[in-house]
Amino acid sequence: MQQKSLQTKNIDERSVEKMYKNLIQKEWDATIKAFSEFSKPENIEIIAQISRVIADTFTSGKKVMIAGNGGSACDAIHFAEEFTGRFRKDRKALPVISFADPAHITCVGNDYGFDDIFSRGIEAFGVADDVFVAISTSGNSPNIIKAVQVAKERGVIVVTLLGKSGGALKGVGDYELIVKGETSDKIQEVHMAVLHIIIAGVEAIIFGMK
Repeated sequence: MQQKSLQTKNIDERSVEKMYKNLIQKEWDATIKAFSEFSKPENIEIIAQISRVIADTFTSGKKVMIAGNGGSACDAIHFAEEFTGRFRKDRKALPVISFADPAHITCVGNDYGFDDIFSRGIEAFGVADDVFVAISTSGNSPNIIKAVQVAKERGVIVVTLLGKSGGALKGVGDYELIVKGETSDKIQEVHMAVLHIIIAGVEAIIFGMK
């Protein structure tokens, strides 16, 4: 009886392991699909344009602001710190602000509402010819939509990183990239890769880094 129980346990463990490995392969295939579908000449051209615009922004003494919700907020922080800190090689710090400070978010969220947390940041720091990078995997995040509206009112150049159909923000930004992934996590994976490539492009333009 004990031997039969052990055999059943071993079969169950092998079944779970097989299922788990199938899941890993499925997830990996979905990631490759998201990147493959996005990797088109027109998107490469837009990324090059965004890199040029941000490089020109820095050399003109202006700054970049960036915001997103949830995982996109993490992407925004990541993008900012690799400009203010270091990406691949040493160079001077470059001015990028991520609207992710907990005190600012909870203050504005409590006093004005969650829809205002990013637009208040634009109102505080945004001036004409700055750049605002707006990240929304749905294109429908109310606080990102409002921030984009305020940015455009102030003459800030708007870059949108969107997902799926592009949502309400489709066609609103000055530069737009839409990742047609099936789920937010796959869209975010492509978004972060795009942000890294933009950083590499900016460094190549300003500092001749390769």
